[in-house]
Amino acid sequence: MKPHHWPWTFLFFGFLGIVCTLAGIAAFAGLFEKVHPLLADPLAGWGLIVSAIACFLTGAFPLALRRLAEQEGA
Repeated sequence: MKPHHWPWTFLFFGFLGIVCTLAGIAAFAGLFEKVHPLLADPLAGWGLIVSAIACFLTGAFPLALRRLAEQEGA
């Protein structure tokens, strides 16, 4: 039985997704108002949340391909 390994790209994009999610929540809470004027806009929070979703979906592809390869016995 082969050990299961997480693809590096899944871990990388998962980490980026978590960072974007936390930054989006902080932008919604107004914690970035003094950092930069663009981050004071509520749409900045939405942009970061959408970027987080994109990162999670990008990381899901290598994970799904790895699982399919394991089922095929490769």
